[in-house]
Amino acid sequence: MAKRTFPPPPRQRETKQWELRLYVAGQTAKSLQAFANLKRICEEYMAHEYHIEVIDLSKNPQLAAGDQILAIPTLVRKLPQPVRKIIGDLSNTERVLVGLDLRSRTARGAP
Repeated sequence: MAKRTFPPPPRQRETKQWELRLYVAGQTAKSLQAFANLKRICEEYMAHEYHIEVIDLSKNPQLAAGDQILAIPTLVRKLPQPVRKIIGDLSNTERVLVGLDLRSRTARGAP
C-alpha cells in the first residue's frame, strides 16, 4: 500500500509578476487610449500581480533604443520572459491577451 500524507500538502500558488513597459509620445489620444486599455486588461486578467511603467519618448527619446522601439504606442512585456512587444492602442483585447501569452491562439480558435 502506498504511503499517503493527510491532509495533502497545500499546493504552492505560482504567482507571476508581470513587468510591463508602455512606450508613448506625450498625452496623445492614442497614448491615453493605450494606457486605459492596458490598465483594464491588467485588472481583469492579471489580478494585482503587475507593474506598468509608462515611458514618454517625447521627454526621453534615448530610452527607445533599449527596447528597440520603432513605433508608438508600444507595449513591452519584460517579465515573465521571454520579452514580447505589442504595437498599437491595445484596443483588440483578444490580440493583446495572445500577445502577452495570457491566452493561447488555439484557445481562441485560430490554427
